[in-house]
Amino acid sequence: MVAPGDCPARGKTPAANRVVCSWISGIRRKSSGGGGGMSPFWVVDLGICEYLDALDLQRRLVAAKKAGVFEPDVLLLLEHPAVITLGRRGRRENIRVSEETLAALGIPVYTVERAGDVTYHGPGQLVGYPVLDLRHFRKDVGWFVASMQEAVRRTLAEYGVTAYALHGNYAGLWVRSKSQPKLEQQWDEAVQAALTAVVAAQSERKIMAQGARIEEWITFHGFALNVNTNLAHFDLIIPCGIADHGVTSLERELGTPVLMADVKEKVATHFQALFEHPAESRARADIEVALGHHFPSI
Repeated sequence: MVAPGDCPARGKTPAANRVVCSWISGIRRKSSGGGGGMSPFWVVDLGICEYLDALDLQRRLVAAKKAGVFEPDVLLLLEHPAVITLGRRGRRENIRVSEETLAALGIPVYTVERAGDVTYHGPGQLVGYPVLDLRHFRKDVGWFVASMQEAVRRTLAEYGVTAYALHGNYAGLWVRSKSQPKLEQQWDEAVQAALTAVVAAQSERKIMAQGARIEEWITFHGFALNVNTNLAHFDLIIPCGIADHGVTSLERELGTPVLMADVKEKVATHFQALFEHPAESRARADIEVALGHHFPSI
């Protein structure tokens, strides 16, 4: 269990996070459409936060919203120390290494209630947890997932990276490698088509994973965007249980590291626009005060 003090954003705003707070204060706008009359949603930067601490915070927010004692919708933005999680469809065989190896690397494994299979979180990866009451927007799970995805897609587009969704079980956002492998020779039509499909799959790499949970129209868990992530850690797993596709990051696609604060700004701005909801920066301490003694940290 993680102690409350292990999350640096709790009760204070580190210097790196003050940069983020300064720009969020500038993204307020008049609400329109579905956002009319609602309180602003809170954008809360947790900095680097232990997985169980962030999970506990989400669960307490969901409980408080179910009880009707916490009105604001919240977008938590953060990075996790290295961790592997298994969703509702997660299978242990999709973790390639032993528990002993993971223990030696200091990487814990948790099974949680989100959708999806196995994924990795770590420094350099932007994780977003929208804790929203969809009754404030649209009671439509597909719309919520598509809107969350679109906010990240628009963010990547600002960096010149074209991301897209795939059909079937390939959730998340994908990019096509600039240098695509080619077949060395021509084969008969059937073999050529099969090999071409394999080559195309190898050139598509996941840049954003997603896996949400919705209870009584309240969302939690969310997305994970590889910004400056150590992609070598994905070798420890079969990401999302998909063995025939790779992963990538914004840094890899651009060939240079990216300032995380800039990515957070863009993601928050696009969330605000897509959900037609005014946003304001808040600290974790504001959440804790609002939750009060009714929903204390475990």
